[in-house]
Amino acid sequence: MATHGRGGSEQTSLNQRLIRGGILGKCRSHKIHLQVMGDSVVMLSLYPEFPQAVMSSVASSGEFVFLLDRSGSMLAECIKNARDTLLLLLKSLPLGCYFNIYSFGSSFEYIFPKSEEYNQKTIEEALKKVEKMEANLGGTEILEPLKHIYRQPSIPSQPRQLFVFTDGEVENTKEVINLVKQNSASHRCFSFGIGEGASSALINGLAKEGGGHAQFITGADRMQPKVMQSLRFALQPAMVDVSVKWDLPSGVSVTALSPPIAALFQGQRSLVYAQFTGQSSEASEGCVTVAYSLAGHPSQTQLHFSLKPAEDSGLTVHRLAARTVIRSLEMEVGEPGGQEDDAGGQKKVVELSVQSGVSSVFTAFIAVNKSNSEAIQGPLLCRTIPTSCNLRGMAPCSMRMMDEDDTLDNDRPKQPPRDPLLHLVSLQKASGCWCLDPHLAAALGKTSEEVEKPKPASVKQDVWATILALIWLHGFKMDAQEEWELLAMKAVSWLRAQKASLVTECVEAGNALLGCNVQKDAVGL
Repeated sequence: MATHGRGGSEQTSLNQRLIRGGILGKCRSHKIHLQVMGDSVVMLSLYPEFPQAVMSSVASSGEFVFLLDRSGSMLAECIKNARDTLLLLLKSLPLGCYFNIYSFGSSFEYIFPKSEEYNQKTIEEALKKVEKMEANLGGTEILEPLKHIYRQPSIPSQPRQLFVFTDGEVENTKEVINLVKQNSASHRCFSFGIGEGASSALINGLAKEGGGHAQFITGADRMQPKVMQSLRFALQPAMVDVSVKWDLPSGVSVTALSPPIAALFQGQRSLVYAQFTGQSSEASEGCVTVAYSLAGHPSQTQLHFSLKPAEDSGLTVHRLAARTVIRSLEMEVGEPGGQEDDAGGQKKVVELSVQSGVSSVFTAFIAVNKSNSEAIQGPLLCRTIPTSCNLRGMAPCSMRMMDEDDTLDNDRPKQPPRDPLLHLVSLQKASGCWCLDPHLAAALGKTSEEVEKPKPASVKQDVWATILALIWLHGFKMDAQEEWELLAMKAVSWLRAQKASLVTECVEAGNALLGCNVQKDAVGL
């Protein structure tokens, strides 16, 4: 496949601060590239940076529902990472919120019949059941648990946030995504694709229609940092009601190539593509306005750009735009060979794929002999690729509440020693504090006597223990700060609520005990 055309590019950047409705916002590196291949294609890159006043306003309410894939393919390291991630998620939730955990395969289970208030009792009960979770529920049937979740009544003043974890694909992708879309007004959906086999159509579709954010964990990626980033998105305000308006001279028209943006989060890049047709002899400049609402305050950013690109810049942006259109059309026409196929939509995908040189579900690249430009002929070779056992369809989907003795300790493989960070995190209370006990001492690598002796006499034990835990995190685990940042913020809030005295002395004594040099301000005290 080959494409010919004249190309060009023009890049303009904007770095300015805007004040609208009392909110100070900063939009960094809004870039526009113009490409010519028949028509011009423009790419707008949005990368929001929220002011500190917005970033510090972490929500203290919400209903957090976690939906975990426990199909047969989530074996060994995958399910272990999922359990560890749930530990971090649960410990990072704010007091006053509600939560529940669902898991699914050919059937599905839930920890509580309905979402429960987040407190020490419910978090302990949930974590006991999380520890027993294994990849033993068969296939990957996500539709029924989603229906069950959406049938649960919303909790007043507790906006629902849904987190979906899966490593595979489903046979009814479009039906699942449509269900999320139908309920998008009552919740946000954050999706996570685990491993190379996760369906990008499913993961991206869930987040797009649910107004959330999609993440993929592949290769050597760690699940925890990406999931905790999405939790921060869920806890902090987002840019909503996002609209893009193009102001072009007479004779030039614009066609949007990207789907509408449901929401934008701090530090999340979003690309918008559009196609320009026609020419104008009157003006050589256009303008784009991005309007949005942040923390209830409307605002907008404008950027002026040149309509006269330079020559011969290549066709990269044009192909990126084509890829965006192709992916959107693929979602509309359904899976190839399925009942939802649309002949007209499929034809559009094929035409655009061939024209742009971007592959799709309906097209493929073939080998061509360079000497005669003919396709290489030969028999198809069958290669056996080992895959995890897929038990889909062996039993109708059913639901039940997860029992304490679902998995007996004798039946479970012996667990390796827990990571030191996760060990410390597991000891934190729902309120955000730690208790001064032998378990904490062991997590800090000390004896109980070594930990208790330096404590200032008038300082409460839980205050001293919490300060020690924060010093250890800042002193030894800064490389994993994304994973523990939210639970540390909760600990600092708890300490401030105690109006503890001698904090400076405690930090100095804690540094001496642990061999650290962490400053009081760095901890947030």
